[in-house]
Amino acid sequence: MLRLPVTRILSIVRQGSSAPAHVSTEAGDFVMKFRGAAQGPAALVAELIVGALADRLDLPVPERAVLELSADVPTDDRRDEIADLIHASYGLNVGLRYVPRTHILRPDEHRLIPFDVASRIVWLDWLTMNLDRTEANPNIIVGGGRYWLIDHGAALGFHFDWPHITEQHPHRYQSHQRHVLAERATALSEWDTLLRDYVSRTMIWDVLEAVPTELWMDVAGSVSIDRRRAAYHAVLWKRLHGERRPDVMQHAA
Repeated sequence: MLRLPVTRILSIVRQGSSAPAHVSTEAGDFVMKFRGAAQGPAALVAELIVGALADRLDLPVPERAVLELSADVPTDDRRDEIADLIHASYGLNVGLRYVPRTHILRPDEHRLIPFDVASRIVWLDWLTMNLDRTEANPNIIVGGGRYWLIDHGAALGFHFDWPHITEQHPHRYQSHQRHVLAERATALSEWDTLLRDYVSRTMIWDVLEAVPTELWMDVAGSVSIDRRRAAYHAVLWKRLHGERRPDVMQHAA
């Protein structure tokens, strides 16, 4: 994974709790997720983990990079609230390769995504407890006949509430809204059988170990990084091999 210093903050992509920024680096432009945003470093960890799993499932996600933000980086956005966010985010942040001339997936564009791909996307969102890919908020961008999955900071929601995690948590997460691609996930049961065997313990460990130590330090809390990483592995592994029904999986969690 690339590790790059931010050379300039060009603009804030949108308003909201996360307020990602369009930034420049020596290796091109990225959309940077701030560690000082409302969900904090845990959302950055989720972004890296889900993105890496998507890569292994041959799903289209923008390239990810670790971006270093220093106090002397110039910014073209002078609003006070943005200055506060930047100040709270010095150090490591996470960037997704900027894809120009894209828009959010529209209902009439669902046909761009093949049934098998849609099935794998629903499966990934189920595994990672991603409640945030609905008709109202698809988190899929489209441009030039291509599409990319974006914005996985809300996945792996268990890591926001470690003191209350129990053995049953890996099996509890369920959205009240259907996944935006539920109707196209016609091969979900078949892919579930295949991917349950394909996603190995080693694959999950490799994905977790690729997260920079500095970010693990931010989410480890009072336990060691090794123990916290092992807890993520345990939750994902138990979810992978627990009971489920395809109709429940289509609710993305």
